[in-house]
Amino acid sequence: MALKALDIYKLLPKKNCKECGDPTCLTFAMKLAGGKTDVDLCPYLDEGAKAVLGATTRPPIRLVKFGIGERSFAVGEEFVLYRHEKTFYHPPGILFKIADNQTTDEIQAVTTRVLNESFIRVGADLRFNGIAIENASGSADTFARAVETVEKTADLPLALMAKDPAALSAALAHCGTYRPLIHAATGGNYNEFCALAKHHDCPLVIKENNIDKLAQLGKDCITKGVQDLVLDLSPDSLQAFIVRSTNIRQLAITRVAPELGYPVFLDASVMDQQDAALVLGISKYASVIISNPLPQATAKAALTLRQNIYTDPQKPIQMNPGLYRVGTPNKDSPVLMTVNFSLTFFTLQGYLESTRVPCFMLIIDTEGLSVLTAVAAGKLSEMLVKESIKKFAVEDEVSHRTLIIPGYASPLSGRIEETTGWKVLVGPRDAAEIGDFLNEEWKK
Repeated sequence: MALKALDIYKLLPKKNCKECGDPTCLTFAMKLAGGKTDVDLCPYLDEGAKAVLGATTRPPIRLVKFGIGERSFAVGEEFVLYRHEKTFYHPPGILFKIADNQTTDEIQAVTTRVLNESFIRVGADLRFNGIAIENASGSADTFARAVETVEKTADLPLALMAKDPAALSAALAHCGTYRPLIHAATGGNYNEFCALAKHHDCPLVIKENNIDKLAQLGKDCITKGVQDLVLDLSPDSLQAFIVRSTNIRQLAITRVAPELGYPVFLDASVMDQQDAALVLGISKYASVIISNPLPQATAKAALTLRQNIYTDPQKPIQMNPGLYRVGTPNKDSPVLMTVNFSLTFFTLQGYLESTRVPCFMLIIDTEGLSVLTAVAAGKLSEMLVKESIKKFAVEDEVSHRTLIIPGYASPLSGRIEETTGWKVLVGPRDAAEIGDFLNEEWKK
């Protein structure tokens, strides 16, 4: 079990030397308890204390990195079983699978799609992470050519899926320095697979359909010098995946079985219901998910779900406060004020764009709260509006002094007029009605 801050403090030297970067040993202990610092930063700990604290304060699930460069990603380093307890930190990487016996054009098409396809949702750029290449042909040369084709097409993280160490060796000759994920070591081949992973410094998937065997295989691979492991639970059904992934997460988080404290791998493409497996993998602890290329609608749904699950539930998604333009507004264009809750921003922006009326959006910092909540909590006030008008130089952008505020902010309308000197128009409560409001109420 993880130690509490006071238990950790008892093991520290209590010098308050500040050499760890914290003002006191107690502060350092509190950070260690929360997994926000490293025990090695204390220069005065003896090896025994380091061993105890290292085992209990480091993340219960190891951080594992894939790929090199801009599109590289990391998984693991999670602390909780449920996201509302804290949050989930590292979204699962979703890789599209191709077979090495597909044509060059087919391989290039999938690779190019992963490289270029993205869509923006609530201010975030959502995209898939990489390519999984399967040695379906059984030929080392064919496998190597497929990997070479992908490498020449795009710089993306790769997962190399083969049973033959010779095929993996041939493929790694093309991409071994870019940290591809190697899949998968088993009880029968782990010596050869560990040798390849260690030589190329690559993360390694270990695969068993029994948790005890998986834990032992992990220990064997660590003994061989491979530290970056990913666990393939080899489920034969969706139910088996849920049960095994949940059990492993519980054992890792509680540190009952630290040898299982590694990210989880799921090949959704081999499941009877790939879409359902993809959803379960995102929701139930899979860190690397392999999928056949998805239709556009399903792709957007999967990326949206991943974004929702891996957004901190205790922190609203916020936009940067400021003055935003919709279309090409001029000195006579309306100014609409709203809060920096991202859903509010993008909903209003979408409806404003559909009106084709050029305008300004003045976004006020309410710490990510919605209009109604911000008004009730006192986070949206007349003084904040006045300061924002001045800070973002709204008066320099328009010749008028008229401000449109959201309908739910109507209780503030009089105070805003008195404090800012601007005329206030109270807009609709429903952003869908903003087009009619502008046509009927806005006067240039």
